[in-house]
Amino acid sequence: MSAPLFPLGAVVATPGALEALAEARVPPLTLLRRHASGDWGELDAHDRRANKRALKYGTRLLSSYPLGENGAGKVWILTEASREVTTILLPSEY
Repeated sequence: MSAPLFPLGAVVATPGALEALAEARVPPLTLLRRHASGDWGELDAHDRRANKRALKYGTRLLSSYPLGENGAGKVWILTEASREVTTILLPSEY
């Protein structure tokens, strides 16, 4: 696993995201490690460029990870520009 590129700060998660992760049997820590190391999951080119700029200029970071093999859902991980809080949530909760 790569070294973290930025601090996560306090990590919080919505009840909906925790339920979806549990149903998919995906440990939140696995996704947090991917996020912190720059593995953004399934993002388009625009969002990947935004994350690259965010690392340089200190703005918000986003990752998107599918849950389950059938693509039934996904979770987002957002780290605020201040790097004080990282939130795991469902896209519908944004």
